[in-house]
Amino acid sequence: MRLTGTRRQWLQAAMSLVAVPAFAQDDQTGGDPLGSMQYPSLREQTIGKARARFTDQVLVKGPAFADDAMNVPLLVDARGLDQVGGGVARIKVSVDRNPVRQVLDFEPLRALPMLAFRIRMEQASPVRAFVQTKDGQWHVGSTWVQAAGGGCTVPGLTRADGSWSKTLGQVQARFFNNVIDGSRRLRLRVMHPMDTGLVAGVPAFHIEQLELQDPGGQAWWRIALHEPVSENPLITFELPTASPPAFRLVGRDNNGNRIDAEVAA
Repeated sequence: MRLTGTRRQWLQAAMSLVAVPAFAQDDQTGGDPLGSMQYPSLREQTIGKARARFTDQVLVKGPAFADDAMNVPLLVDARGLDQVGGGVARIKVSVDRNPVRQVLDFEPLRALPMLAFRIRMEQASPVRAFVQTKDGQWHVGSTWVQAAGGGCTVPGLTRADGSWSKTLGQVQARFFNNVIDGSRRLRLRVMHPMDTGLVAGVPAFHIEQLELQDPGGQAWWRIALHEPVSENPLITFELPTASPPAFRLVGRDNNGNRIDAEVAA
């Protein structure tokens, strides 16, 4: 029997449908290179309905195995996007498998688009940095961190011994020059218990926002923190070499306590 052009086209279309495996039609990880089933819901929780592309231009580095799940060190470096879409506008960090998934939201403003910090992890999980460039596009860097677990559901040391109230809001700061090319490093510690709200009888109590201001009141960076950031947050920022010798750090926690301290070399 000779097939007409229409019949041949219909048969080819039918065969192509049969040949496509079911899993290829329904990738429930959203194309995640780490294969996490939680990624699609995490992406929507973090950036809404916006699309995001996976890229090696956003580096997320953590330990292969975190012995202390309450203090997991992370580095996020988005300098690879400096020449993309007008540069970096913001960096959002989140953890697929944490009970509280959002970690921080960083606006570099005049700072370099990179920072180092410590977080709590409840279990082994992918850790993400969603980076938005100034053209509105989102880019994702990821890493996998194995962790002993339980970091979000046990009290911190200062909460356990009651010493947190004596140091609440105190700020320690130190500058380091010429650490990386064209950078002046600022390392800050802000004393705060950063309670997750997941310990019985202890409500969520955490720093909500910090901003670094120059003597003229202009912001050099702004960061919003969430519960998974470790107790007494220690955060490292990179400023341009040509930056003022002194700044002011201002902020607040979710109970309305103010943070206001001079930051000088």
